Amino acid sequence: MSTGLEVRPARPDELGPCADLYVRVLRATFTWLPAERHRREEFLSAAREEEVYVAVEDGVILGVAAVYRPQNFLHSLYVERRGKGVGKALLDHVLALATGPLSLKVQAPNRRAQHFYAREGFTCVEMGRDPGSEVAWMRLVKDRPAS
Repeated sequence: MSTGLEVRPARPDELGPCADLYVRVLRATFTWLPAERHRREEFLSAAREEEVYVAVEDGVILGVAAVYRPQNFLHSLYVERRGKGVGKALLDHVLALATGPLSLKVQAPNRRAQHFYAREGFTCVEMGRDPGSEVAWMRLVKDRPAS
């Protein structure tokens, strides 16, 4: 019997499984980049300065979100089971904790993420490309909900 979806801060012992989920989803989704570019060390390194949240159901981590709080920047939002409300639950949780507008960057080829964030009320405020990167990105922003 399902105990329902719970969104909460990740425990220290869950950061490794979160990094593994991050890599699995990136490798399956970001097909325009070589799979070996996605490494768990990137997630674990960023997690030292970010707040990491997990969506858990029946003891299984279904999604992860990582936020750099000083800038209200959503650095990561990855889910393994799409279409089940996991991404929205994580995003709603992060938005509720934000102290101002929440921003994020999405790669231009990532149309699925762009549609998700547009549906959730984010707007594009900037486009760019990081030095040395072959992939363009879009910066999206959404005001936090009124209290």
